[in-house]
Amino acid sequence: MGREAEVLLGRLAGQRGHVLGILEGLTEEQLRRPVLPSGWHCLALVRHLTLSDERYWFRCVVGGEPRDILPAEKGGDWRVGADESAEHVFSAYHEEIRRADAVLAATDLDAPPKQPDPVWARWGMDFPDVRSIVAHVLVETSVHAGHLDTVRELLDGRQWVVQ
Repeated sequence: MGREAEVLLGRLAGQRGHVLGILEGLTEEQLRRPVLPSGWHCLALVRHLTLSDERYWFRCVVGGEPRDILPAEKGGDWRVGADESAEHVFSAYHEEIRRADAVLAATDLDAPPKQPDPVWARWGMDFPDVRSIVAHVLVETSVHAGHLDTVRELLDGRQWVVQ
């Protein structure tokens, strides 16, 4: 792995760790409690990261797996069933990270995606290579880690890193 890949994937791993770390210690009830007007909760955001970022971008777009591994219903990547435990949601996130990392380890940053994304292309976003996709998911994960920082502070006052 070259230095560029090492840096990009290292930063991505750091932001994934931030997502998991900021949620550590919350109860099942806290993880499901909506604290923003939109009504989303922490577990829903982890589900979204699992399906839309890790699974979709790395397994489908980069790796070429069929898109039908994603929920068909609109917003399905944000849904967590009442019968699904937080442990199950976090386990799925860890598993998708493991699978995404395997795809990335076998793929050069200069390689084109095996299955380009049609939706983002309509919005003028171009992802010509794996590098641009890793950068996109890194930004997405970072933004969502920031959302979780805010929500965690609203839930119990805990802050991740404050200088």
